[in-house]
Amino acid sequence: MLPGSSPLVKICGLTRNVDARFADEAGADYLGLIMTEGYERSVSKDVAATVVRGVLALKVAVTVNESVKNNADLADAIGASIIQLHGNESVAIARSLKSAGDWSIWKAVRAKTSEDVQRVVEDFGELIDGILVEGYRDGAIGGSGLTLELDPDALTVAKRSALSVVLAGGLTPTSVAGAVARYSPDVVDVSSGVEVKR
Repeated sequence: MLPGSSPLVKICGLTRNVDARFADEAGADYLGLIMTEGYERSVSKDVAATVVRGVLALKVAVTVNESVKNNADLADAIGASIIQLHGNESVAIARSLKSAGDWSIWKAVRAKTSEDVQRVVEDFGELIDGILVEGYRDGAIGGSGLTLELDPDALTVAKRSALSVVLAGGLTPTSVAGAVARYSPDVVDVSSGVEVKR
């Protein structure tokens, strides 16, 4: 992120068109849908297409340990500009996806230490366009609401790599300014922190 500029905003875990339209109209840059089954905010391929109907923001297909074909099918279902790999995907999956469609690839890392971030940067290198960094909690994959607590220098490797740095993890309207000041991400990713419980 350039000094003095604001990060882009991704609203993730959308499950209803009314919410996607609201986020879009409020100025969100990216709208994320959890496209892999089995998670609290998962949406099926058919439902996902209706969730993003009529929105202009870039769409992000968030997937967990899907095959190349499934990733491509899920991304195509919503016209995704980005596939966010949020599991234990291999470098081979990222390589195949990179050449399988006209989308960017973001790789998520649940960071215990700065070495976790460095490992993803080194392993995936030029195969990805962005790295999403979130806090680590046993058994949780994304959307855990766990606030990221890393030394600001932990993201230095990612920032030097020319990847877009996406910061996630427990961000709320009251905490995001402090997180931006501390980490200077290119994108902030919010989900449960802006959710109204039904």
